[in-house]
Amino acid sequence: STPPELYLGPCWSDVRGHESAKRALEVAAAGGHNVVMSGVPGTGKTMLARRLATILPPLSAEEGLAVTKVWSVAGLLGADSCMLTQRPFRAPHHTISSASLVGGGSVPRPGEVSLAHHGVLFLDELPEFGRNVLECLRQPLEDRNVTVARARQVVRFPSDVMLVGALNPCPCGYAGASNRRCVCTPPQLERYRGRLSGPLLDRVDIQIVLEPLPPERLRGLSDGETSAVVRDRVCAARLRQRQRYRDMGEVWNATVPMTRLRELCPLTDDVHGLLLSALDQFGLSPRAHDRVWRVACSIADLEATDTIGIAHIAEALGYRHFDERALSFGR
Repeated sequence: STPPELYLGPCWSDVRGHESAKRALEVAAAGGHNVVMSGVPGTGKTMLARRLATILPPLSAEEGLAVTKVWSVAGLLGADSCMLTQRPFRAPHHTISSASLVGGGSVPRPGEVSLAHHGVLFLDELPEFGRNVLECLRQPLEDRNVTVARARQVVRFPSDVMLVGALNPCPCGYAGASNRRCVCTPPQLERYRGRLSGPLLDRVDIQIVLEPLPPERLRGLSDGETSAVVRDRVCAARLRQRQRYRDMGEVWNATVPMTRLRELCPLTDDVHGLLLSALDQFGLSPRAHDRVWRVACSIADLEATDTIGIAHIAEALGYRHFDERALSFGR
């Protein structure tokens, strides 16, 4: 494990309450899964996202070298800079262009998705990003690299990131809130949700909704677990994956080819039957079926068990929140 003093600043224990959301992000960290969080303003989405990097395992020497190379190519390192040792956290503004997000230019330079290589790419106010900009993320998220083609050269930048998105439930932010009335019209809601395409959300393994904490609960909440404590569990889960996929290099549950995951982490007939029933009930896509399987595997790794059980599948299905609540989001 990593000494806590190496991670000065924000800590996991700063977040009061939201135990289910914190659990979801721990699962995401364990398996390298992408996450989208929805909730009214002030529920803690940004606070949680900014602390996600503190529970990720430390960069290995190989990872640190790869990140340092990308930052050097982007001109973000000084002449006397050493190799980077902290996982990057990048949070571009929603006005960013597609070239700045995924890379480009007459002289190709890495974009934010590459600057966040082996770290976290946080997109706050996700529907405020241009839809064409968000669609450019589909290929980097799937292939873990970005190819920029120009007349004289073709450049490939790495983009192995954890994508974390945050959004309000509606343009005004208060749809479903108990203490504020939403003033958005149905067409406004439809346009807002339509900015996120189904194919993009299918690449997000964990989708959660944060509920605001009642004022009376804020008084009695105590400090939660520190980043160091949670990070130890995440490191143990990743060690299990490294051993399981040792012949494939640095891959995790979120990125290992599905054929190998099926082979190494099979489901029993009754467990798979539950997953298939949910697929039909919630109208999940075949890709979402695989995402649930991957997340369930990460939950099992956190529990240090080799068998994916019904409880693991049920928890993973609970993280398909947008599907469960039948939010349209362009689907």
